[in-house]
Amino acid sequence: MIQQNPASRNRRSFLSLCAMGVVAWRLAAMDRPAASAATPVRFTLSDAEWRKRLSPQAYAVLRRAGTEVPWSSPLNSEHRRGRFLCGGCALPLYASATKFDSGTGWPSFYDHLPRAITTLGDSSLGFQRTEVRCARCDSHLGHVFNDGPRPTGLRYCMNGVAMRFKSA
Repeated sequence: MIQQNPASRNRRSFLSLCAMGVVAWRLAAMDRPAASAATPVRFTLSDAEWRKRLSPQAYAVLRRAGTEVPWSSPLNSEHRRGRFLCGGCALPLYASATKFDSGTGWPSFYDHLPRAITTLGDSSLGFQRTEVRCARCDSHLGHVFNDGPRPTGLRYCMNGVAMRFKSA
């Protein structure tokens, strides 16, 4: 019987472990989206450019975090297949399949598209809420609440004037 040198056995174990680590790292990297797809390219305009681009009502909501009058948006009754896009930069935000009637007067969704939104705390009314913003142009869209339907239990309560609809 041939005996192995303990140093040789340790070196072989070390190299095998390294090879397995590289393979695992490569497999994990295949599941991740490319870095360029991870975050939308920022879209920025001056305040004057935003005012020129948007209607006064859309400007008040998207750039000044206003709220439209409930039940005033035609998007409340939009039920075709498609996507809801940011009214400021046209980034796809919500799939029509996630839209539901919340009874609140604003278009509501239980989930958003990947990398479409950002959220931040909002205590402007004297209590804590979570504001929803476009991930590309940082426009105010609405708020998210924990009283939505399954599967997420969330209600993304959006201003209709902050979005536009594109049918599939």
